[in-house]
Amino acid sequence: MAGASLAFGFPRELEAAMDPAMPGGVPRSDTGLAFEPTLWFAMDGNGIVTINIIRAEMGQHVGTALARILADELEVGWDKVRISHVDTDLKWGLMVTGGSWSVWQTFPVFSRAGAAGRIALIEQGARLLGVEPSDCVARDGSVAAGQRSISYGDIVRQGTLDRRFTAEELGALPVKPASERRLVGRAVQALDIPPKTNGTARYGIDARVPGMVYARPRIPPTRNGAKVNSIDDSAAKAVKGYVTSIALDDPSGTVPGWVMVIAESYPAAIRAAELVKVDWTAGPTAGVSENDIQERARQLITQPDVGTVLDTGGGDTAAAFKVARTTLEQSYTTATVLHFQLEPVNALAFEKDGLFEIHTGNQWQSLILPTLAKALGRPERGIVMRTYLIGGGFGRRLNGDYAVPAALAAKALGKPVKMVLTRADDTLFDSVRSPSVQRLRMAFGESGNVTAMEHDAAAGWPTQVMADFFMPKGQDGKPFDPFAIAGADHWYNVGAQKVRAISNDLANTAFRPGWLRSVGPGWTNWALESFIDEAAHHVGLDPVAFRLRLLDGSGRNAGSAPNAIGGASRQAEVVRRAAARAGWGAPLPADTGLGLATSFGQERDMPTWVACAARVHVSRTSGIVTVEKLTIVTDAGTVVDPDGARAQTEGGALWGLSMALHEGTAFERGQVRDINLDSYTPLRISDVPELDISFVDSVEVPVGLGEPATTVVAPAIGNAIFAAVGARLRHIPITPETVLAALNRTEG
Repeated sequence: MAGASLAFGFPRELEAAMDPAMPGGVPRSDTGLAFEPTLWFAMDGNGIVTINIIRAEMGQHVGTALARILADELEVGWDKVRISHVDTDLKWGLMVTGGSWSVWQTFPVFSRAGAAGRIALIEQGARLLGVEPSDCVARDGSVAAGQRSISYGDIVRQGTLDRRFTAEELGALPVKPASERRLVGRAVQALDIPPKTNGTARYGIDARVPGMVYARPRIPPTRNGAKVNSIDDSAAKAVKGYVTSIALDDPSGTVPGWVMVIAESYPAAIRAAELVKVDWTAGPTAGVSENDIQERARQLITQPDVGTVLDTGGGDTAAAFKVARTTLEQSYTTATVLHFQLEPVNALAFEKDGLFEIHTGNQWQSLILPTLAKALGRPERGIVMRTYLIGGGFGRRLNGDYAVPAALAAKALGKPVKMVLTRADDTLFDSVRSPSVQRLRMAFGESGNVTAMEHDAAAGWPTQVMADFFMPKGQDGKPFDPFAIAGADHWYNVGAQKVRAISNDLANTAFRPGWLRSVGPGWTNWALESFIDEAAHHVGLDPVAFRLRLLDGSGRNAGSAPNAIGGASRQAEVVRRAAARAGWGAPLPADTGLGLATSFGQERDMPTWVACAARVHVSRTSGIVTVEKLTIVTDAGTVVDPDGARAQTEGGALWGLSMALHEGTAFERGQVRDINLDSYTPLRISDVPELDISFVDSVEVPVGLGEPATTVVAPAIGNAIFAAVGARLRHIPITPETVLAALNRTEG
C-alpha cells in the first residue's frame, strides 16, 4: 500500500492518473488519512479518489469506463479521479475481462459503491456544517447546505469519517436516476491515454527485475502429449550469453514437451533456440489436418444422440418437419482463426520473500492461478500476479498458459526468468478459434410461415478444455460450452426450435481451443444470419421484411427485466434503422449489393442488439470482394463511454471484416500452417471501408460493446455478395477463389 501511494503521489496531472503496474491500495494524503467505505475506492485528504479496477486494460479504456460509473454516483469531478489496476487477491472475487462483461457486471457494483461514498460524505459533511443530511446535496466533490459548503478533502482531513458498508447494505442502496448523471454518457478524457502516448505505460513485455535471465521456448510438434527424448545444445554454446536448455517438468500438463532455452539477453535466447536440437516423441495428433477436424465435426452432427440440446422453450421439431409444406437445409463452415495480438505472450516469474510473483498481462487471473499452483506445487495464496497493460488480448490472454513455463523455469533455475515468445512461437502456441461445422434446417407451412428450426453446431470447446466449471447443463442434463453456441439461441419466432451444441473431440485434443473476440457468435451468427437470408429468398420475401416478421417479440422472445427489457422488439428496431440508414431498396450499380445481418451480441441474459448493412462490389473476373460501406446500429442500453463505445464498435466491425475476407489458417500435420504475417494476412488499412456507426439512445441496463459488432459483419457481407451477383458463400474466410467458384456454379 505504501509503495502504491508513493508511486502515485496523487498529483493533479492527468498522466499520473494511472499506474497499471502497481497494486491497488488505500491512498493517503499528506495527513496520513483516507476514507475507504468499500474495497472499490478510497479518497485521500486532498479529495483525490483512487478507484480499484480488476479488469484488464488492453486498449479498450476499461478503467475510464468503469471509473466514471463510480465517480458519477460519488459526485466527484473527473480531474480528481485516479485508477489502479490491481494485482491478484482473493478479496477481488472473480478477476476476468472477456465476454463483453466488464461494464455490465461492474455497473451495479460501482454505482452502489459510489452511492455509499456520497451518502457517508453527506452525513459527515452535515455534522461538520451543523445541519441535517436531508438539507445537504453533494456536487463536484463538495457537500453543500444552502450557501455553505465543505469539500470532500476537508471532510476526510477531519479524520472522523469511518463509515463502512456491508455487502447487504450496498445492495440496498438507491442510485441516481439517469437524468442526474454527469459523467456517464458524457465525453471525458481517457485516463490511460497520456501514459500510453508518452511512453511511461508498462506492458507485460516491459517487465524486468535485476538479475533476470531470458527464455525462449522450443515448441514441440503437438500441443498435447509430446515428450522430450533428448536435447543437443552443443551448437548453441557458441552463442555469447547462452546459459542452458532445460526440459520442463509440468505437473499441471499445460506445456508438455517444452524445452526452455535460457540466455543472458533475449537476442541471445532467440539465436540459441534456433541452434538447440530437440528430439521429441510427438503426441497422437501429429498427423491431424484441418480436413480431419472438419470431417469429425460432420460425423458428429449426423449422430442424433451426440451433443447437448439447449432449452429453447420446447416444441417438437421432428413432428413439424414431417408435416411441413417445404423445408430448407444448409451447412456452413469456418476456418481456424489466429489471434495475432500485437504484443506476443510473455511472462516474468520469480520467487521473493516466500511469494511467487508472475509479472504479465492477463485477462482471467482467477482461471490460471489454480493451474500455477498445481504446476509449482504451492498454494494459490503463495502466488501473486502483478498487473500490466496488455498489448492486445482479444481472448488469447483469457488463457494464461504462458505464465506456467516462465514460472517452472524460474523454479528450476532459482532465479528470475523472463520468457518472451517470438511471433512464430506465439502462433504455434496460440489458443486458436476452432474450425466449425454447422447444419441448419427450417420448416415452412402455409404462406411461407416458419414452423420449426434446428441448429447443430460442432467445434472445439475452449470452456470444456480450460474451465469446465463454467459449463451449464442443457435440457437433457448434459453440460455444454456456452461460448461455443451462444448466438444460436436467437430471438426469432420460428415455432418449434432445437439448438444442439456438439463438442469436437478431435479439435479438443489436436490443439487447445481458445476464446477469440466474439467467441461463439463468430461462427454461430455467420451460419444463422446467412441461413435466415437464404430462408427469406426461399419463401420469396425481402430479407429485411422476413427478419422483422420473425422478430415479433412474442412468447419467450418478449424479453424480461433487468437486462433484456423489450426483447426482440429492440432487435427489430436496430434492423429497421440499419436498413434505412443504408438505403435499403434503393438502386445500386451493377455487381454491387446490400446485405444485412443482425444479432443480440452474445448471451440471451445480456443482449446487445446490433444490425449491420454491408454494401459490397464483386468483381466477376477476379472474384475480389470490395466492401464499400458498413452501416451499424447498436442498442447497448445505457452507453457509459460514448467514445469508447464507438471505438469498440469500429474495432469489432473491422475484426469481423478481417475474418470474413482475409483471416484463416489450416492445420497441417498437427500444427497451424501459417505462423507469421507474411502468409497470414489480416485486414490492411487500404481495405477499411466507410463506417456509419450509430447507437440507440437508451437508459436501459448497460450491456456489452467489445464484441457484438464482430458477429454481424461476415454474414452481412455474404448476404451482400448474393445480392450483388447471385453467388452464395457458406464458408469463411471468403476468398476470391471461392467467389469465382460460386459464380461458376451460379452461371453454370
